[in-house]
Amino acid sequence: MDVERLDSNLYRSRAHVENYRKVLFGGQVLGQALMAAARTVEDRLPHSLHAYFLRPGSSEMPVIYDVDPIRDGGSFTTRRVVARQNGKAIFNMSASFQIAEPGFDHQVEMPTDTLVPPQELKNTQQLAEEAGMEGPAGNQRRYMVDFRPFDPTSYFDNELREPRCMFWFRVESPLSDDPVEHRCALSYASDVALLGTALQPHPISLFDPHLMPASLDHAMWFHRDFRADDWLLYVTDSPSASGARGYCRGQIFSRDGRLVASTTQEGLIRQIKG
Repeated sequence: MDVERLDSNLYRSRAHVENYRKVLFGGQVLGQALMAAARTVEDRLPHSLHAYFLRPGSSEMPVIYDVDPIRDGGSFTTRRVVARQNGKAIFNMSASFQIAEPGFDHQVEMPTDTLVPPQELKNTQQLAEEAGMEGPAGNQRRYMVDFRPFDPTSYFDNELREPRCMFWFRVESPLSDDPVEHRCALSYASDVALLGTALQPHPISLFDPHLMPASLDHAMWFHRDFRADDWLLYVTDSPSASGARGYCRGQIFSRDGRLVASTTQEGLIRQIKG
């Protein structure tokens, strides 16, 4: 997630992660854009972001992040970020930061009726290896996130299911105690498994060569502090798919049941003919 400062409000990526479609992983652009915005803000944490993926990015060149310091208010700070490659915008995002302050507090309950501890589940890399899968489906470790689905076959097969998934996940490397780092890492990880939920009621998986999937937009709200290098529960559902687009929602809980973040995403799920 680290970015290099080039000039005032201008940053460049240091690392590039390919996704299984041989383009830059969208979660990386999301997390790095949030990090670039956070570098221009003091003593406030991001509480929400709203982003659009405009063009496929290349993993073979750096991404330039241009931060626009729109507003610094008494309690909230707003930043707009445009990510570019070859002089063209590939992504834009608005992010809001807030001072720490007390207030009303309530949340939905974490689902516990079917909860299985993460140590009793296999991660997607192990599941792919056991299934003898090669290529994009078999190379899950590149994302540096340990994802453990409750349904061990739902991630790869074409069986029809209810559009709802649950995963345990955490980033594989220990992080510092900086809460911004954890929010950027969670932004990165939140894009790994969300769109696949929209395909559950249909006889096709995210890795099918006849499918063209892509994130179109992504929004997040950070509710409470957490550690992205500790286990988090991702509960996702997809209320609708139409017009070659799938709409998905996610709730992210800490192991002790706190709702720490929420996500929504619409993505392209275009079936390729022939």
